[in-house]
Amino acid sequence: MSALLRHTSSGIPLTFILKNELSDWLTQQSTFVQNWLINSDFEKQGLTLVPDAENGKLSHVYCLMRNSDDFWAAGELAKKLPVGCYQIQGDQQLVAQLALGFVLGGYEFTEYKEKASAKAQLGIADKALYQQIKQQADAIYLARDLVNTPAADMMPQHLAQVMSDLADTFDGNFTQWVGDELLEQNYPTIHMVGRASENKPRLLDLTWGAKDAPLITLVGKGVCFDSGGLDLKPSAGMRNMKKDMGGAAHVIALAQLIMAANLPIRLRVLVPAVENAVSRNAFRPGDVIKTRKGIMVEIDNTDAEGRLVLCDALSEAQNDDPALIIDFATLTGACRVALGTELPGFFSTERDVANQIMDAGLTVNDPVWQLPLFEQYTSFLNSDVADMANCASTPFGGAITAALYLKAFIEPNTPWVHFDVMAWNLRALPGRPVGGEALGIRAVFNYLQNRFN
Repeated sequence: MSALLRHTSSGIPLTFILKNELSDWLTQQSTFVQNWLINSDFEKQGLTLVPDAENGKLSHVYCLMRNSDDFWAAGELAKKLPVGCYQIQGDQQLVAQLALGFVLGGYEFTEYKEKASAKAQLGIADKALYQQIKQQADAIYLARDLVNTPAADMMPQHLAQVMSDLADTFDGNFTQWVGDELLEQNYPTIHMVGRASENKPRLLDLTWGAKDAPLITLVGKGVCFDSGGLDLKPSAGMRNMKKDMGGAAHVIALAQLIMAANLPIRLRVLVPAVENAVSRNAFRPGDVIKTRKGIMVEIDNTDAEGRLVLCDALSEAQNDDPALIIDFATLTGACRVALGTELPGFFSTERDVANQIMDAGLTVNDPVWQLPLFEQYTSFLNSDVADMANCASTPFGGAITAALYLKAFIEPNTPWVHFDVMAWNLRALPGRPVGGEALGIRAVFNYLQNRFN
C-alpha cells in the first residue's frame, strides 16, 4: 500500500468539480483550460489531463463528482492516471473523503505475479491525515490479501502466523491450542469440524491493551477451506471457498486497525481456524456433539460448520466478561439473498449498539444493515435427539436461524453483535476490485472510536 500513498506537500494538482456546478466553474477558468475541457469532452468523460501550455508536461488533472459526498470519486484514478504523484486540491475534509478510495482502488493481489503494474500515487500533506488513511488502507489490504490467498497457503497454521506477527508488531500476546489440545481444553466442536484435515484445527487467541481498559472481544470464523464435509458442495459452490475464512480476515484486519490507532480499549481476538475436509474420521450427519457450553447439538448438515466452530469460540469469549463481543463470519448464502453481496447484514442483542454501528457506517461510507433476531424462528432448530440441531428445518430465514443458533451460546447479559458478510466482490466497482473484500470493519472501527475516545 505504501507505494500508493506518500506524505508530501507536492504533486500534480488533482481537482474535483461537482457536475451541477461545471458550467459556472468553467467561466472562471482561463481560455486555455476552457477550450481543453470542452474539446476533450470533459462533461461526458468525467476525467481530463491538462498539459502545460508551454512545455507540454502534465500540469493538472480534473475529475467530475456526481455529488458532494461521492466517497468513491477517486476510486479508479490510481490505475487510470499516468505514473506520478498527485495532490487533491481542496480542504482537509475533501481530501479525507476521497483519499481512501484512491488508495483502495489501486489494490492488486500480486503474490503470485512476477511484478505488479505501476500505478499513480497520492500525496497527503497533513501528517495526521496521512497516518489515518494509511492505517485504514493497510487494514483493508490485509483483509483482501488474506481472503485472496489460495487455501493451500492460508490454512490454520498460516492464520496463526499472521496473528502471531501482529502480536509481535503491536506488543500483544498470542496463544493457540492445536489439534487434540482442543479436546483437552474443551473446544469439542472446533476439533470435530477440523479433525479430518491434515492441517490441524486450532483456536487462535490474541490479546492487547491495558488491563484496566474496557474489553472488546472479536471472534472470526476461520474456515480456511470448506468442502462442505460429507455433505459435499457442488464444484460451483466450492470454487471460491478459500474465502470462507473471511470472518477471520475481517477481525484480524480490524484488530490491526484498532492497535495501529491505539484505541483506549483492551482487545481480545479469537479465531477458530479449521479446514472442513473429507476423510475417514470426518464428522457425519446425525452425529451429536456436546459443545463447550454443554448444549448437545445434532449435526443435520456438515456444510453448516461455521456456526459449529463459532459456538465454542463464543462460549470462550464470555469468560472474561467483555463489554461487547463482535463476530464476523461468511455464514449464510441467505444473507446474500436478502441484502445482496455488497451490503453486509448484522444482528445484535443491543438496539442502541446496532443503531450506533449503522450510523457510524453511514458516516464513513461503509454501510451495514441490521436484521432481526426473530425468536419465533428458534423452534426451527429443534432436534428429536439433542438439545438443538445445527441447521434449521426450513430454508426460509436462513440468516436469522443461523444467528439464532449462535445466540443460544451467548449469555443474556452479554452485549453481542454478529456480522454475516460476503467478504468478496463479485464485480469491480470504483475502489473495490473483484476478489477479497473487507465489509463493515470501518463502520465498527468508527463506532468504537466514537464510544471509547
